[in-house]
Order: sequence, then structure tokens, then C-alpha cells
Amino acid sequence: MPVPSPVFDPPFNILRASHAVLDVTNLEASRAFYETTIGLHVEDDDGQTVYLRGSEEHQHHSLVLRQGTAAACHRLGFRVGDEDDLDRAAAFLAASGIIYAFVERPFQGRTLHFSDPFGFAIELYATMEKRPHLLRRYDLYKGCHPQRLDHFNVFAAEVQDTVDFYARLGFRLTEYAEEDGEAGRIAAAWMHRKGNVHDFAITNGRGPRLHHFAYWVPGPMNILHLCDVMASSGYLANMERGPGRHGISNAFFLYVRDPDGHRLELYSSDYQTMDPDHEPLRWSLRDPRRQTLWGAPAPRSWFEQGSGFAGQDVREPLFVADVTIAD
Repeated sequence: MPVPSPVFDPPFNILRASHAVLDVTNLEASRAFYETTIGLHVEDDDGQTVYLRGSEEHQHHSLVLRQGTAAACHRLGFRVGDEDDLDRAAAFLAASGIIYAFVERPFQGRTLHFSDPFGFAIELYATMEKRPHLLRRYDLYKGCHPQRLDHFNVFAAEVQDTVDFYARLGFRLTEYAEEDGEAGRIAAAWMHRKGNVHDFAITNGRGPRLHHFAYWVPGPMNILHLCDVMASSGYLANMERGPGRHGISNAFFLYVRDPDGHRLELYSSDYQTMDPDHEPLRWSLRDPRRQTLWGAPAPRSWFEQGSGFAGQDVREPLFVADVTIAD
């Protein structure tokens, strides 16, 4: 299927993936997991919502946990360049027939909410309250020392159309997995705005659902340390996949599940992609190095389980990709 061409003059300027907003069923348990085990820093907690961030981040939050009756992904947040970009985004959405609304959100400036044509709930903002840099506050480090939120990965029922939509918004393709043959279809795509492998990854599957969100950590040893922490603190069963190294993105990774089953990736060791002539890397679905450079396939849960978006019906994918699944 066609690989989208880069768009260097999008209708508005998205800078990067910024924050995830998750509904959880036990706020206290979720806070303990992300703060003590993973190592994120709590900035605010009003009893109904907890705001956390990584040690490198100046922004007030990159993860928002909301007390809810059911686990779900509420919103995925992206930062835009300035206030004018919010108005340009509103104009683009209106011209595209997409319903949107400007809302007020704690600790953020003017915020634009919309659901894209495929059911992914998005919020855009230009300004957020700042907090002191904690990068050198090693006395506060816990867990795997997460530095910053890096990307989102979603299950999309209509992969090609979703890729094309976000390419129009300036997301540039870095790597993709495709069926072999002349009529091969794209089964997954990694797209970026900030100049590394991805801010937004789009994977074929029942959607719209959040597959995972990811924090960057300093190095592989942080990930190995987290394995020891989880194995000795009651979270052994929450380690779903890894540690390992992806062929795609070159990332050293670990995937874990929080108390509600939301999937979190901790990773390091990807690469830069900001040059305008950067060529996307194609992977065959049959290449065993794609999932893990060392050849180990992903478990079945990896392909079947994800977090639904609140209020959105989940659709079956347009096709079923022929992927290798671990026994």
C-alpha cells in the first residue's frame, strides 16, 4: 500500500507527544505503581486525579490518572507550537467536518478537544505550567528513572487511512511493517514530529484502542533494574514482554501492565530522524528481527489486548495481518 510523502507545511504545527490521560479503577493503587515502582514524580493529587511527570520534563504532567468506574484511555495529548496553531487546528478540523471544542484543563492553557475520524480522542494545547527540572535530583530517583514521555502506540481498524490522516498533519514516517508482494498492505507504521523514531505509532488491530504509551529511560541497565524491582515487589505478573531489543526502532524495551492492564513501555537506544531526506525503513511481516532483533516473537496478548477509548465502539480491522505469535 502507498507510503505517504512527507508534509513539511502542515495545517498546524504539532511539536510532540505530550501526555496520556487514563481512567483507572483504583487511584491509590495506580499512583503507587507509577510513583514508587516505575519512578514517575507526582506533581498534584486532588483525590480524584493524579498528575505525574518524568525527571527531565519541565511541564507539569505527562501522565494524568483519573478515578473512574472502568479502565479506559481518556485522551492522548500533543503540544502545538503556539496559540495560533490552536486556531489553525480548529479551522482545519472545521473544514474536515470534525467536531471539536475548546475546553479548560487544570495546569494547561487553552486546550482543544476532538476525536479524529477513526475514534482516537486527542487534545492539543500550546502552554502548560512549568515545574523545576529534576534531572539532577538523583536523591528523588526511583524505579527505572523515567526521563520523559516519548510516544503513543494505538490499534487502528483502518491503518492506511489513519496513517494518511496523520501524514497530512505533518507526522513523518520512519519505519513500517508491510505484507510481502505487490499488493502488500501496511500493517504498522511509526511516525514522528520531534525528530526521533516516533511520537505516534499505528498498528493494525481492533480499534480504536491504546496499545501502549512509552517513557524514555537513560539506558538498558535502568530497564534491567526495573525487572528486579517488579519481581521483588509483587508485580512479577505485570511484566508482559521483554526485556529485549526491537529490530524496529532499535529500542531496548520492557513492556509492563499497570494495575488496570494499561500497557506501558520503558525504552532507550532509539535514533534521530529529523533530516528532511530521512528514508523510511521497510520491514517484512515475516522478518523475525522486526518484533525482536534477537528473533523472539511477541505473546498473544501483545496483538489482542489494549485500552479502549472512553465512549468509543471498537471495530474489527479491515484485514488480519499474518504475524508470528509466541506459543
